[in-house]
Amino acid sequence: MLPPRPLAAGIISLSFVVLLYLVELIDVLLPANLDHGGIRARSLAGLDGIAWAPLLHGDWSHLFANTVPVLVFAFLALAGGIGQWIAVTATIWMVGGLGVWLTAPPSVITIGASGLAFGWLAYLLVRGVFSRSVGQLAVAAVLLFVWGGMLWGVLPGTPGVSWQGHLFGALGGVLAAWIVARADRARQSKAPGNLQT
Repeated sequence: MLPPRPLAAGIISLSFVVLLYLVELIDVLLPANLDHGGIRARSLAGLDGIAWAPLLHGDWSHLFANTVPVLVFAFLALAGGIGQWIAVTATIWMVGGLGVWLTAPPSVITIGASGLAFGWLAYLLVRGVFSRSVGQLAVAAVLLFVWGGMLWGVLPGTPGVSWQGHLFGALGGVLAAWIVARADRARQSKAPGNLQT
């Protein structure tokens, strides 16, 4: 299913991408070296990197590579509304970040929005299964056809690429889809049924 208010969803997803570009521009213009604010595994000093890592990118090509997936998946994930999107994004952000903090090599600083992209993709792929929605399953089928090859990124193999961020971001997306489906079922079960006399 597509967002019921596509213009608002487009503005929100585009605004998030613009924020990523502004952060990268600030990192380039100022001698702040913001990239050192990413996740440092199993270091208390690097724990706050969970909050900042998805906003930081190593260079413009890193950001360019994440732009289209982030834009598309964030837009589609807004199908349940802004409140649900915030909850889903926060779940992916935290699960992905904690997973990286627990499992990444200690000598590496992990940054980038690809964990969010993998999380939103996983969320979009499985939400129809949990909610038993034909419309959501149709969207998932299209996404799997177009972006399915991206899922190989959850496996180790490419030097300098955080498969941990991809894997735990995706797991966060699956968890978010399960939580949303449970909340939707609970809400539906509490709704007043049709009365017959």
